[in-house]
Amino acid sequence: MKRLDLQYFAVNEITRTDVNDLIPQPVSEEIIKAVANESAVFKMGKKLPNMTAKTYKMPVLNMLPVAYFVEGDTETKETTKAQWGNKIISAAELAVIVPIPEAVLDDSKYDIWAEIKPLLVEAFGAKIDAAILFGTDKPTDWRNGLVPSAVTAGAVVTETASVFDDIMGEAGVLSKVEGSGYDVNGHIASIAFKAKLRGLKDTTGRPLFGATLQDSNRYALDGSDIFFQKNGAFDTSAATLISGDFQQLVYAIRQDITFKIFDQGVVQDPATGDIAYNLMQNDMVALRAVMRLGWEIPNPVTTIGGANRFPFAVLAPAAQG
Repeated sequence: MKRLDLQYFAVNEITRTDVNDLIPQPVSEEIIKAVANESAVFKMGKKLPNMTAKTYKMPVLNMLPVAYFVEGDTETKETTKAQWGNKIISAAELAVIVPIPEAVLDDSKYDIWAEIKPLLVEAFGAKIDAAILFGTDKPTDWRNGLVPSAVTAGAVVTETASVFDDIMGEAGVLSKVEGSGYDVNGHIASIAFKAKLRGLKDTTGRPLFGATLQDSNRYALDGSDIFFQKNGAFDTSAATLISGDFQQLVYAIRQDITFKIFDQGVVQDPATGDIAYNLMQNDMVALRAVMRLGWEIPNPVTTIGGANRFPFAVLAPAAQG
């Protein structure tokens, strides 16, 4: 079966609605759970309640109250205020079409869902992570990606020969987050970054990076969870490590993954317009999976962070050449 890149293809189709029942609801729920496990954003970020419309207004504190000392018994007490503003989460559609030969469906011994589910999990997880973390192919309604936003905020450390100082030092990645008034509670890196982390030790010789005793599949860096992205979405040319307060990376689902099967129509290459599959002529059906979601970084005002505060920081690769 040929795997297609995750995009929405316009299909002129005649639908066969009675075959939609071939897709049981538990399959959709299993895929959503699997995407949550494979996606760095879903794994590390904070899930908000499901959206009930295309946009969601999220109140964010943008002015802190101030207290004053009162001199004497009759001095007038001063007033202050706290102020909130709104950030808008906009839902964007994510979709993919998987062509399936009818001969495969006709073979009762062939577990079609076992074949398709891993492909859908990888495709959805990779596209979500790439758009949110790096802004790759992001919808126009979405804010800039997390890494580009960190660059704009100056929350970037360029990698040197001393990875320990790059991450843990006074001018390291963690200090960038803390200087904005946030505590680091997690990290995201590519799987290739493990090798650089294995040798890191604190001043007492204790390894900073390792598997927890409770869960051998769970890794931590200086006590905070680190998620190693394996879906190919981590852009190592833009970052080698992302650290921050992941309670400030929020996302909301507008529509869970839904499926529809088409048995007639064409699937076109979105770049050229060429017909990639003619379902009737090629004796195929096409499974279309769709979901809608949005995200934001609230970044409320903090007691020590200035106007340029940002709850994440990035370790960037050293310049090549």
